[in-house]
Amino acid sequence: MLNLVEVRTSQGGLLGLPLDDISNGIVVEEIDGLDPVKATLVSSSFANLDGEQYQSSRRDTRNITLKLGLEPDYSVESVRDIRKRLYAYFMPKTEVTLRFYMSDGPAVDIVGRVESFESALFSAEPTVDISVLCFDPDFYDPIQKQVSWATVATDTEMLLTYDGTVETGLQFVLSLNRDLDQFSIYHRPPDGTLRILEFVSPLSAGDVLTISTVPGAKGATLTHSGQDGSVLYGISPQSNWISLLPGENYIRVYTGGAAIPYTISYTNKYGGL
Repeated sequence: MLNLVEVRTSQGGLLGLPLDDISNGIVVEEIDGLDPVKATLVSSSFANLDGEQYQSSRRDTRNITLKLGLEPDYSVESVRDIRKRLYAYFMPKTEVTLRFYMSDGPAVDIVGRVESFESALFSAEPTVDISVLCFDPDFYDPIQKQVSWATVATDTEMLLTYDGTVETGLQFVLSLNRDLDQFSIYHRPPDGTLRILEFVSPLSAGDVLTISTVPGAKGATLTHSGQDGSVLYGISPQSNWISLLPGENYIRVYTGGAAIPYTISYTNKYGGL
């Protein structure tokens, strides 16, 4: 159950909108746009074949709308005062981060830009209708998750249970305690398929290799003698960029010889509340 919405601006402003407290003169009457967004599906038709063949899909932007009632304490402020207070957070074009707190789940964030702020000036029951467009439709857990394991020279897999509802990329950090010629990351998601990411460039003791599979930030960086440089060329062209899927994911980082420590960091993403 949703019990609090926080609004953060890029300038550091913070506005709390509790759903069961009207002491600040603002009543949260309705919030829409929290369900999973509609997907756009692309398909192709072929001569002499019935129907169409699926090609790809993508989810659209999210439109969150808030309907706020204005109930001022007229001894200290007016409706106009509350409206002006809301302008500081919901002026159209402004970027805002909305954080939703739920009694039965984690707090989650989503970033958007205010599309509109509409309020009837002459009304016996003044309200404000606010529209926020979120170009990334997912809700993010603000607390990043991390696991620490080590490479293996066997077929032993490590279990990583991903609690999000949509797939997410990860950041893999390998801290070299010995020289290494190459290694492979094996990922077996809940559907049982096997995905392999191979790194085939030699590494030296003391190096730190960081591989990101986060969409929009994919890459490989090597820290050697305090200097950072791209080693994207070290990832085999036949590799799969690993993404965690909802449920049980099994990870195995394979290389011969003694174990080398590594960490995997990721963020839980939710397609709807």
